[in-house]
Parts: sequence; structure tokens; C-alpha cells
Amino acid sequence: IANRAGEKPTVLGRTEVIKNTLNPEWTKVFVVDYELGTPAKIAVTIFDEVSKGDNKSMGVAMFDIGELLGARGCTKARSLRGGGILHAQVRKSQGSGVLRLQMEGQKLKNTEGFLRKSDPFFEMSRRVNAAGGQVWDNVVKSDVVMDDLSPKWNEIAVELSILCGGDKDCPILVKVFDHESNGDHDLMGQFETSVNGLVEACSKNNAITMTKKGKPTGTIVITKAEISGAGDTSVESQVAGMSISSATRSSPPNFVDYISGGCELNVVVGIDFTGSNGDPRVAGTLHHIDPNSMNDYEKAIKSILSILSKYDSDKKYPVYGFGAKYDGVVRHCFQCGPTEEANGVDGVMDAYHSVFKSGLILSAPTDVTEVIRTAAARAQSSLEAAIAEGRQSYTILLIVTDGAVSDIQATAACLKEVHDCPLSIVMVGVGNADFSGMKFLDDLHQPGKRDIVQFVPFNEHSKDPIDLSSTTLNEIPGQLVGYFSSKGIAPLTSVRVAEDDIVVEDEEEIDLSLDFEGEGDIVVSGGGEQFNHW
Repeated sequence: IANRAGEKPTVLGRTEVIKNTLNPEWTKVFVVDYELGTPAKIAVTIFDEVSKGDNKSMGVAMFDIGELLGARGCTKARSLRGGGILHAQVRKSQGSGVLRLQMEGQKLKNTEGFLRKSDPFFEMSRRVNAAGGQVWDNVVKSDVVMDDLSPKWNEIAVELSILCGGDKDCPILVKVFDHESNGDHDLMGQFETSVNGLVEACSKNNAITMTKKGKPTGTIVITKAEISGAGDTSVESQVAGMSISSATRSSPPNFVDYISGGCELNVVVGIDFTGSNGDPRVAGTLHHIDPNSMNDYEKAIKSILSILSKYDSDKKYPVYGFGAKYDGVVRHCFQCGPTEEANGVDGVMDAYHSVFKSGLILSAPTDVTEVIRTAAARAQSSLEAAIAEGRQSYTILLIVTDGAVSDIQATAACLKEVHDCPLSIVMVGVGNADFSGMKFLDDLHQPGKRDIVQFVPFNEHSKDPIDLSSTTLNEIPGQLVGYFSSKGIAPLTSVRVAEDDIVVEDEEEIDLSLDFEGEGDIVVSGGGEQFNHW
């Protein structure tokens, strides 16, 4: 879905057609690029295929990639207006290359009885780690060969990232079914292998015995198994790669691995209430509240929190102010709002607005060290509590300020003090002050130590909320991975949830029109846009 002016919606592709069922499980996998801070929404339209005439729309569901990543099990469900529920899951894509595979069966055991022959097709599933054990995930389906017990299936080309996650020794389950028009297909037999196993069987002309309930039900011959685009693809190197060491070798974890394992992102908000912001009662000053339009503080908070909230299950955020005077005393870290944590993005806005009714006096200096130390302490205690419960957490401190800090050296010393905490600090500078000191803090980190600070001037991104959020948050994934890696903390096993435990959300309306052209091509004929505005 296009979310910026000038962008066009893009058709990712279409699934295979599953006939005569209202409970389809498609094997088609769509690969999309995603960056934290940049919204990515996918519209899924379900059609009833009509052989002679126009396909009939059965409903549309929209999924936000960030929300999918932040959901338990990286899975969400949407109800369709025409009836039914659509489930979607997102998973990290890893590995490169393509396997071109062709197989044929020999003397398969008939499941149709005396006067008819089976109509074989095969499915391939990869073994996936999930909470509670290993599960098989169906990723490939072949064509159907009618009335043939020695079928020769068409060649397929499947990306290794989909088939095995780039691990050529990853177990693969191949099941052969007898196709039934009512969708209740009969299992003819199965066998377990791997990409390397398929390559070896092809190179050595080894037939693979298929079994059902422990008894042979025919053989499968691999007539072609070629890998391209994955480094050295010679048969010798592929077979030589089937060692224990290569099977246990894995790529370093990344942001998606930790999020998929249930790591939650906690957010703490810090807001500048120093006198340089101007009198909030006067229109045009930085803290002026206008019911018809947001000020720059509100824009920055909403843009960034709307992204990060997708990764926090309870969506409760501590909101602290600094630089205001209460009872004649300047406070450098005080609670905004009536409760310790604000509920959701709207609750943060309410907490911010409530400060101007509390009798504060905007003052000086600009001192963020107390807010940083408070956020660091919360980050550490949150992670310790999470680990004690078998979970993980990481904290992001969002500071919105109108000027450089008053004491650069004291702030630098504070950052050095907390750099070893599970914390990232993003600072957004609003207004037209000289932010050179803040940029100095952004560039300040010790050699060999991870960088935990990102500073972004709001005015450079004020025309586009997506531009602001993507620039502000683009370093968070690397900082999170850097922290956990430095502590030797591996991602938790990917969470998998039972279908009954998934909360079904209502269909989100989207103006989208699709046309089917020759050879099955799909084009967007209208709509497909959801622009983000302040």
C-alpha cells in the first residue's frame, strides 16, 4: 500500500488457487523489505476463481508488517466483511539462492481402488523452531498429474530462503497426496530429506523410498536438483557441505530474531519544559496547544510512538518532564500526568497536556541527565524482571527538546555511565536553536563500545511523519542487537501461538480496485493509498 504522496501501490503477486474449500492454507510466500520506522501495510484480497468470467472478490484484509512483527507469534488475524477470517504470519527471510527441482514417482501405491488411478501431487514443508518444539511449515506445492502412478511433475524453482532459510541441511518433509476435487486429499506417502539430500540423491541417481505408516508406498526419483545464486554450487561442494559443522553453523542474530522471540520494546518519554520554549499561551510558541493542529512536540511524539507501540504489548509509557519550576524549585525529572504510566499514544498526549494545568513555571537550565538515569534504571530492572520470567525487553528513551543541553560534559559523562544498560536514546530537536552540541553527543561514543544515542532535528523532517520516524529509529535495531550480543544473550525461540489464541480484529477498510489481465497478471486500477499526515 502506498503511504507517501508520489508513491504507487505495488502488486507483490498472487497465491496458488485452492479448489473447493473455504478453509484454504496457501503455500505461497511473499518477500517484503521492512525497516523499523517506515510503515509497511499489505492488502490481501481474496477471490473466488471463476473459470469463465470475472473472479469474485470474497473480502480484503490489511496487515501492518510492524504490527505482525510485534504480535505474539508474529501472527495476526482479520475478519472479512463477507464472512470468514484471514490469518497472516511474518518471518525473517534469510539465505540466498534458488533450488530448481524436478521429481518423478515410480510405482506409487494407488489409493483410488481397482478401477481408477490416483492423481498425485506433492507438498514440501520445512522444519521450524517454535515454542514447545519443532513444527512443519508447508511452503511448496506441485502441479497435479492426473490418473498416473508414475507421475512426472513439472520442474519447480523455489528460493532457499523460503524452503530452508538458507540452511541446506534443514530438514524438509515431502508428502505426496492423491488430489480430490472436494479438497480432502488422501496421503499416498512421505519422506524426509534436505536440500543437500535432494542434490546428493540426484547426483548419485539414488531413488528415495516413500512410506505411509511405516510401509513402502513407492519410490521418488530426483531427476533435477540444481542450486543457483548461493555461492559454490558444484555437486561436490554441496555434498561436502553436508558435515556436522556446516549443519550447526548459523548466521548472527538480527533484530527480527529478537522480536520474533518475544522481545518487547519499552518506551520512556522525556519532554523539555524549559523557558526557551516560549509562553504556551501564545500562539506560535513551541508548546502552544491548538485543538485544530498539532505542535511540533505533539507531532514528534505521535510519529515515533505510533511505530514503537507495535512492539509493546501493554502500551504503557512513563512520561517525564524536565526544566520546569514547581514551588520555586527547578525539577529536572518529574512525572507528567496523574499516573506513573500513560496508556497508549493518546494517554501520552493527555499526560503532556496536563502539565500546563499543574501550575508549573517554564524555567532553566536544560538538564536531561536525571531523565536519562531514570530511564536507564527502568530499562535494567525491566530486563531483569523479563529474564526472570523467561522473556526479554529493551527500552528506548525518546527525548523531545527545543535546545542543546546546558552542560555538554555532564551529559556526556551520564551517557558513558549508562551505555552498558539495555537502552537506546533518541533525541528530537524542535525549533530553531543551535543543535551543534546535541550532534556532538550523537557522535560521542567510545571505541569498541556501542553507540546508544541518535539525534534528529525536527525541522529537517517536518513535512513527512514517515521521514521523521524512519530517520529517528533507523539505528535502534543495530543498538538492540549490539547490546544483547555483547551480553551473550541469544534470541528466544520464536513464539508460535495456537489458532484459538489469536485475537481476531475487524476488517480495516481500504479503497482498492484490482484488475486481472492476460496470463494472470494483476494490476491496481484504483486506490491502494493510505498517506500518513500529521
